[in-house]
Amino acid sequence: MTNIAEPCDIYAGVDTHADTHHAAVIDQNGKHLADAQFPTTPAGYVALTAFILMYGILVRVGIEGTSSYGAGLTRHLTSFGHHVIEVIRPNRQLRRMSGKSDPIDAYAAAKTALTETKQPTPKSGDGTVEQIRYLFAARRSAIKARTAAQVQLKSLLVTAPSLLRERFRNVTDAALVADLADFDIRPYPSIKAS
Repeated sequence: MTNIAEPCDIYAGVDTHADTHHAAVIDQNGKHLADAQFPTTPAGYVALTAFILMYGILVRVGIEGTSSYGAGLTRHLTSFGHHVIEVIRPNRQLRRMSGKSDPIDAYAAAKTALTETKQPTPKSGDGTVEQIRYLFAARRSAIKARTAAQVQLKSLLVTAPSLLRERFRNVTDAALVADLADFDIRPYPSIKAS
């Protein structure tokens, strides 16, 4: 009679990047079981999850960058009820000493999932807090663009013909933008190339 092995508890780690994620699986004793690379697409997330679950009962997944490159995978795994923890990347000096590669980083994340039960819980990536974060990011971007446009306008006026320079010399920033938006350049003589 053939004995069917009981599924064992497993832990996974994922090293995340923009286009690919590298996943590694270890058992409850820390033994390396397998690792593989997957694309950062919905189909890739499904394949990565299936790859991990082939090795046993998933206890925890440690993911580097749950709120950046790993956000999509984190949402995918948590939507299926898997326990995901944020893996804090080790400092660069420690990484150089132990080597740096996607499999090494994925196994290190899996080991963290196995040994560290008090790692941060990843952000959900939705809800009111995420909406506010998006609004703040858009606002910061708009302010930077406005400032860059004002600096550019003032720089162009420095070398503009005298009539234009004098017209806008003592104008406030807000008035300068408003006046230039309505400005009709046709009355000013064009400068002919020599």
